[in-house]
Amino acid sequence: MIEALVEAGANAFRLNFSHGTHEDHAERAGVVRDLEKQSGWRTLALIADLQGPKLRIAHLPEPLTLVRDTEVLVAGADGARDGVIPIAPSVIADVLKPGHDILIDDGHIRLRVEALERGQARCAVLVGGTITSNKGVNLPGVPLPIPSITRKDVADLEFALDLGVDWIALSFVRSGADVRDLRRLVEEAGSSAHVIAKVEKAEAVDNLEEILAEADAVMVARGDLGVEMGPAAVPLIQKRIIVRSLDFGLPVITATQMLESMISSPEPTRAEASDIANAILDGTSAIMLSGETAVGAYPVEAVSLMDNIARAVEPSLGYRHQMPEASDEPTIGRSMSNAACDLAEALGARAILVPTFTGRTASAVARLRPHRPIIGMTHQEESLRHMALEWGVTPIRIAEANDVEDLWQSSVEAARTSGLVDAGDRVVITAGTAVNIPGSTNVIKVDIA
Repeated sequence: MIEALVEAGANAFRLNFSHGTHEDHAERAGVVRDLEKQSGWRTLALIADLQGPKLRIAHLPEPLTLVRDTEVLVAGADGARDGVIPIAPSVIADVLKPGHDILIDDGHIRLRVEALERGQARCAVLVGGTITSNKGVNLPGVPLPIPSITRKDVADLEFALDLGVDWIALSFVRSGADVRDLRRLVEEAGSSAHVIAKVEKAEAVDNLEEILAEADAVMVARGDLGVEMGPAAVPLIQKRIIVRSLDFGLPVITATQMLESMISSPEPTRAEASDIANAILDGTSAIMLSGETAVGAYPVEAVSLMDNIARAVEPSLGYRHQMPEASDEPTIGRSMSNAACDLAEALGARAILVPTFTGRTASAVARLRPHRPIIGMTHQEESLRHMALEWGVTPIRIAEANDVEDLWQSSVEAARTSGLVDAGDRVVITAGTAVNIPGSTNVIKVDIA
């Protein structure tokens, strides 16, 4: 199955630690790494998605059907008895007040707290339905006194880093400090994994700038975001997050319900196709499937369709010319990437070659959405996989260079070997004369392949 998903166009695979066992995730990660080795050139990224401070329905002996206009009791899992809906972690008992809404399963089921009785909440069922164990629970507008990284997350993080994942996605980020806390744990473990901040709470939207300043990438997690802030607010928030992420030079992922109907149908709705297209037109770097590939009946068809929509829409994207002013205090690398893109567009270059140590220069180039293919080149394995999430970037492995002349020559040769560039094509190269030193980009070179 995973091999078919790769052939259909998948570039990254998410290990969702809200579900499944460590053994399940290890098996899937092993398949992805084996496929990467067998291909000899294809780069596939692994994303570990931590559960974060998420409220969930605790163990239920059997599914429970709630009927509209009836009442039910809700309590923290530690204090729930038979007949009471248990929610974990049990901190919910400390924060519920009359008038609070409790949304279950992405808002498909809605309760309202009527009264508090001996540590339990008596709730009216506003929208009924059937609930099962582990379904998500949201309390819109209610701050939760839960650490951003739970004990479960710490254990899952340790396991994921041992697997060698490339990205760690932190759920329910509330501030830049949450991202810093996770990065510290990653660095203490000696890992080079990058951090994805999932924006899915009102606090994260309010603190977006400080989160972007700390993260390596961002995810517009529309499921919980829509439950927390209402569906009508999501489209404009999505656009804002994407634009500001690109301004910061960060890859941004748009996720949740992109092809929801294809969980059970071989064809999407036209609205879903438009949704994907609009996310791409907004500037998203990557688009992600969830239930469509995790439990859906048509996972390969969903990936293939998403790939086809992206290929149809991307040629219409406008070049984001953004030559910074001196007052913007731009970095040398960002200024060089702007100039390289302008030069490539003006000359009609076949491709932009970006030899890079960390992949940051490729991010700076990709944020401008040039009309030329971007070829990110590095001898660093982890940097190749980090670039797998970048818009328009084809990661290619090259040998470690001894000097800048060697770097330029090996870059052109690798571009030709990849088939993206033919002999005689004009290319633009942006790199640093101090090879193998991060942040040293200072040269633009026009060359003939």
